[in-house]
Order: sequence, then structure tokens, then C-alpha cells
Amino acid sequence: MQVLPRPIPAIRKAPMTDLSLTILAETPNDARAIERLHERTFGPGRFVLSAYRLREDVGHLYDLSFTAWIGTLLVGSVRQLPIRIGEHPALLLGPLTVEPPFRGRGIGRALMDRARDEARAQGHRLVLLVGDEAYYGRVGFKRIPKGRATMPGPVDPRRLLVCELVDGAFEGVAGPIRADWSYTTADGL
Repeated sequence: MQVLPRPIPAIRKAPMTDLSLTILAETPNDARAIERLHERTFGPGRFVLSAYRLREDVGHLYDLSFTAWIGTLLVGSVRQLPIRIGEHPALLLGPLTVEPPFRGRGIGRALMDRARDEARAQGHRLVLLVGDEAYYGRVGFKRIPKGRATMPGPVDPRRLLVCELVDGAFEGVAGPIRADWSYTTADGL
């Protein structure tokens, strides 16, 4: 009688589904990794955008800018900087970016929610951004009526969005959008 070997039971490998996301306030030590992330996701054309022109004039606020990490891997970033719309203070959100392999997993939304919630907690009333209303409308951003606020440089007016952190905060707000120089360099970059 021939003895056949017993089949070895298959070892099931569970898919890696629980990647713990950590969102932290940005620090100066994150600058190099964030710049490389921006290079990969936006490319060199990012420097000609109107929003980048504002960023050249004033640094972002570390306590309102956040990074997303999975372990020691930076997978996303969002920054906010102080601006004015006419004489009214506001924040400019962006850039918001997530590493392409990690998109569609809620990381961008988590960063945006944290940035918006922290801005509200610190008493800010308005957050502005340049982006797609279909995407950002889900988190409270709405299109600014054409001509009511103007960026320094060309911007598709359909992409200029605002989120009121306080009900009615955008009433009566109008004018050119510019960097808010009342913040010192110690506040941001």
C-alpha cells in the first residue's frame, strides 16, 4: 500500500487593510518631505498658479497646517496661510495633496477636516481655496460670485471657493485677495 503525503493546509494571508493614519501639525522639519511630495504630485507648473503667488509673499501657519503619516511615511499634507479679502481676514487652504497610491482612502478629507476644524477653534471665520466645487462642496465650500473677490493673477472664477466657519461670515466681504502681512515670519515659514 502506498502512503500519500497529506496535503499541507493553505495558509491564509489576510490582506493588509488596517493602516493607521496619524495626522500631526506640520513642523519645520517636515518642509523637505512636503516639498518632495509637492514636486511629485503637482510638478513644476505649480509655481505659476495664482495661489502660489500668494504663498511667495507670506508663510503658512504651522498650527493650521497638517501632515498625514502612515508609520514613518508622509502620505499627505495641507497648508493654510493668512490672507485678506479686501480688508477682511481669511485663510487660504492649500496646497492639499495626497500621495497617488493613497488617494481615495479619505486621507485628503481627514486633512481638510482637521485644518478647517482647527481654524474654527482658533477663531478664524473664512477659508478660501482654488479647486473643484464638486469635490470641495461636500465639505462646505461654495463658489464665490464672479467678481466679488479677485486673485492676483488669472484664476477660473468657477474654481474660487469659500467656506464660512461662522454662519454669515462671508456677508459683505469683497475685494482683492492678498497675503496678510500682519503675521510675522515666526508664525509661518
